Amino acid sequence: MADRRFGRRTREARLVGSDVDGAAGGAEAPRRRRWTLSGVDGRLARLAAGTPATVRTKLVASFLVIAGLLVLVAVLGLRDLGRANGRVEHLDALQLRASAYQALEAYATDLRQMLGVRAAGQPTETAYTHGETLQGGRQWILSDDDAAFALTQVALASNEAHFGFVPSAADERLLGRIHRDYRIVDRAVAKIRALDTRGVGGYKAYSLLVSATDADDDLADQATDLGERTNNATSLLVQANRRADASSADLFVGVAAASVLLALGLGLVLAVSLIGPIRRTEARLAEIASGDFSGRLDVPNRDELGSLAANVNRMNDELRRLYGELETASRHKSEFLAHMSHELRTPLNAIIGFSQVLRERMFGEINAKQEEYLDDVLSSGNHLLSLINDVLDLAKVEAGHVELELTTVSLRDALERCVVMMRERAAEGDVRLVLAVAQGVDTVVADERRLRQIVFNLLSNAVKFTPPGGSVVVAAERTAAATRVSVSDTGPGVAPADRERIFEEFQQTELGERTGEGTGLGLSLSRRLVELHGGRIWVEDAPGGGSTFAFTLPAEA
Repeated sequence: MADRRFGRRTREARLVGSDVDGAAGGAEAPRRRRWTLSGVDGRLARLAAGTPATVRTKLVASFLVIAGLLVLVAVLGLRDLGRANGRVEHLDALQLRASAYQALEAYATDLRQMLGVRAAGQPTETAYTHGETLQGGRQWILSDDDAAFALTQVALASNEAHFGFVPSAADERLLGRIHRDYRIVDRAVAKIRALDTRGVGGYKAYSLLVSATDADDDLADQATDLGERTNNATSLLVQANRRADASSADLFVGVAAASVLLALGLGLVLAVSLIGPIRRTEARLAEIASGDFSGRLDVPNRDELGSLAANVNRMNDELRRLYGELETASRHKSEFLAHMSHELRTPLNAIIGFSQVLRERMFGEINAKQEEYLDDVLSSGNHLLSLINDVLDLAKVEAGHVELELTTVSLRDALERCVVMMRERAAEGDVRLVLAVAQGVDTVVADERRLRQIVFNLLSNAVKFTPPGGSVVVAAERTAAATRVSVSDTGPGVAPADRERIFEEFQQTELGERTGEGTGLGLSLSRRLVELHGGRIWVEDAPGGGSTFAFTLPAEA
C-alpha cells in the first residue's frame, strides 16, 4: 500500500516537473525586441510643421499625448497589481487547504498507528509479543481509547465547518469517501471497545480490526491525495505567478520604455518643427538689421511661425524699397549740397575779398560807420563760409568721397597750431588755454588737415561755452593700443541725456540753442572724421566741473 502511494507521488512529481520545464521554456521562448532611437525623421518634423494648427494647439496636443501615455502606464500597473493581489489571495486559500488536508492526513496516520497497536493483541499479529499469542480483553482498553481519540481527531479534521474555506467539487468527492471510511472505522472501533470491555477476544475482534484498518488505509489514501493535489495546485500557482510576474514586468517595462521613447520622439519632432524656423527667422532678422535685404525666409510652417516668416519677408521687401528710396534721396541730397556749397562758396569768397579790400582802404578812406558795417559783413561772410565748408565736408563724408591722406604727423605740433589759432579768440573771452602733451607722445599716422579740423572744432566749442575766467586744457597721452586726445573745459558741461544726441547732425545742447551760435554740424563732422581714422569720440564729465571731449587714434593706421 505504501509502495502504491509512493509510485503515485513519483508520477505526479514528474508531471509537475514537466509543467515547470515547459513554463520555463515558455518564458524564455519569446524574443524581446530592442528599440533604438537613431534620430528624428525629417519627414515627421516637416509633417508637424505643415499641420494647419496653431503652436498652442500643437503643444496642447503633445501634452495630451504624453498624458495619455502616462495614464496607459498607470492603468497597466493597476491592472497587474490587481491580478497579483488575486493570485496572492488564491495562493493563501490553497495554503489554507493544504494545511487542513495535511492535518487530516496526519490524524489518519495516527489512527493507523493506534489500530496497529490494537492489532498486536490478535493471534496473527505476534510481532509485538515476540511470538506469544495474546488474547483480547480488558488489557487493550487503553489502546482502544487511544484509537477512539485519534478517530475523534480525524472527525474534527474532516469536518468542513472547521475548514474556513469551501472545498472544490473534486475535493468534495474525496471528502465523501473519507466520511464513509470514517463511519466504517468508527463503527468497528466502537464494537472492538465493546468486546474488549466484556473481555471477549479472538477472531471476531480481528475481523473488525481488519475492516477498520482497510477503511483507515483508504481514508489515509484519500487524505494524502487531497494534500498532494493541493500541494501540486499550489506549486503550479506559484510557477504561474512567477511567469505572470515576469510577463507583467516585461509588459510594464516595455510599455513604459515605448511611452518614454514616443514622448521624446514627439518632443524632438515638435522642437525641430518650431526651433528650426525660429532660428532661421532670427538669423534672417539679423541679416536685415545689418542691411542685407537680398535673402528670403523660407518657413513651411502653417502656424504662427509661418505667418511670422511671411510678415518678415514682407517687411524685408518694404525695407528694401524704403532703403533704396532713402539711398537715392541721400545721394541726391549729398550731390545737391556739394553742388550748392561749391556754387555758394564762389560768390562768398568774392564778398569776403572785396570786404577785406575796402576795410584796408585800398580804394580810399571810409568812415567809422562804414568800417563797422564792413566788419559785420566780413564776420558774417567768414561764418557763412565756415558753415558751407562744414556742409560740404559732411556731404562728402556721407557720399563716401572723402579719402584720407595718411602721413606721419607730429601730434604735438598739430595741437600747438590749433591752440595758437584759437588763442586770440580765447583771450577775447578771458579764457586760459593750456596744452598738456604727455611724455612719449610724438607722431601719429593720420590726415593732418582732418586731424587739425577735429581738434579745432572741439577747441572752438570749448572756448565758446567756457565762461570768463575759465580754462581749456588740450591734452594727449599714449596707451598700448591707441593715442588719446582730449579737450577739457570748465563750462556748464553736457547733460547725460545729450551725450549721444549732440554727435548727430544739427543737434545742440539746450544752452547752444539758446545762444543761437553754430548749426550742430561740427561734432557730427568730427565724429565721422574720427571714425574714418578707425577711432572713436565721446564726451564725459571733467574733473572739477565742465566737460571733456576725447577721441582716440589707433596705434596702426
